[in-house]
Amino acid sequence: MSAVVEYLVVALIAVGTFFVLVGSLGLAKLSDFYKRLHGPTKSSTLGVGCILIASIGWHALLDQALGLRELLITVFLFITAPVSAHLMAKAALALHPDDRPKPPPAPPPPDGSP
Repeated sequence: MSAVVEYLVVALIAVGTFFVLVGSLGLAKLSDFYKRLHGPTKSSTLGVGCILIASIGWHALLDQALGLRELLITVFLFITAPVSAHLMAKAALALHPDDRPKPPPAPPPPDGSP
């Protein structure tokens, strides 16, 4: 049983590390502010979440107390990362309103009537 949990912990750490690396590369390589904002907030949140879940599994394997610290970090991360990304995007749109996409055209009226 413990070998299965150890392999699961290693897999979660590897997946988490991959997503954190992809988020960091997205921050460094993408061209636009909105693209740079999207990379770290999505992939790094998933990566850190996987690493924290692996930490909870590791502490459970060692028969230590429930990882309340890891759970609180995960909840805090999952709440604050999307909110901060949303606020940064709104601030960027307020500073540069010409970056706002144009609204879609109005749909044609049904049955050809004006």
